[in-house]
Amino acid sequence: MNEYIKNRRSIRKYNPEKKVTKEQLNQLLEAAMLSPSACNSRPWEFIAVTNRDTLDEIVRIHPYAQMCKTASAAIIVIASPQTGIPEGYFAQDCAAATENILIEAVSLGLGACWCGVFPKEERIGPFRESFKIAEPKIPFNVIAVGYPDEAPEARGFFDEAKVTYIE
Repeated sequence: MNEYIKNRRSIRKYNPEKKVTKEQLNQLLEAAMLSPSACNSRPWEFIAVTNRDTLDEIVRIHPYAQMCKTASAAIIVIASPQTGIPEGYFAQDCAAATENILIEAVSLGLGACWCGVFPKEERIGPFRESFKIAEPKIPFNVIAVGYPDEAPEARGFFDEAKVTYIE
């Protein structure tokens, strides 16, 4: 199994002295944009944040993004719902892009934590307002990024009881 997948953790404490570079953010965003999407529709945009005041704004408007207090960067994934063919797959597509960011972060020696925004209206509204996200675009999630200042144990595991084999 891929070691980056095995070593991925949700990091909630970062070393605030070590900064994520623009080059690292671009690598994370390239990984996101290489993810699969329905009919190659690529229904995403991204806001890369390194400004301390803006990171603090994320903490203020998202009750579960407190890790942005020590993160040196964040990526906000913006969904652009598809119309026509395909329609309605933006959530899967943006989730695939998000997972690529999380795995690429590990490969760069960074940590990351995915905090959902969509489908919670009480989160969507403040993100729309703070980041000028006009409809029909949807703030999908925010990903805190930084150098880990913790090493949590793995929480995921293979559970064969959750698999049905059809042979």
